[in-house]
Amino acid sequence: MSRKPLVRPGGRSARVQESVHEAVRALTSEVGRDALTVPLVAARAGVTPSTIYRRWGDLQELLSDVAVERLRPETPPGDHGGLAADLTAWAEEFLEEMSSPPGRAYIRDALLGDPDGTNAGQCSAYAAEQIDVMLDRAGARGEPVPDAETVIDRVVAPMMYRILFRRGRLDASYARRLVTGLLADQDS
Repeated sequence: MSRKPLVRPGGRSARVQESVHEAVRALTSEVGRDALTVPLVAARAGVTPSTIYRRWGDLQELLSDVAVERLRPETPPGDHGGLAADLTAWAEEFLEEMSSPPGRAYIRDALLGDPDGTNAGQCSAYAAEQIDVMLDRAGARGEPVPDAETVIDRVVAPMMYRILFRRGRLDASYARRLVTGLLADQDS
């Protein structure tokens, strides 16, 4: 079944989405992800299983939707006075969050229930928005700035590759080296 694009719903639709998302989060904590079923989530959320199937298609697509929402940054990136400090702090935090067991599970869920790439694109857009904030701030301070795609290619992409496929070197020093390399090449 092909999932309908999920837009930010309002009214009853928003309440249903929040109730179902909350049920998934609570049940995941209580019984574990592997024990989740659509009927179990529906019962906890106070909706019928058909509501979940109609809106999300299947359990994996629901988990994907919940994961994307959990991967949304809650605050703008910190202002540490300069692009190097901003990007470094952000990259260290991003790597720590995404490489943690919950972060890996959210990434897995976001990608597994995403047949058309919409959720992956949304996750990428979250990172790009955060990067744009830092680049705009640095530009306003008169600092030279790379474009957002270069930051994604040189900082985010290598971290995500290692998170997904190569578990070594996932520490703050790795994030710092990526940012330092990006900015050193920018100055050249």
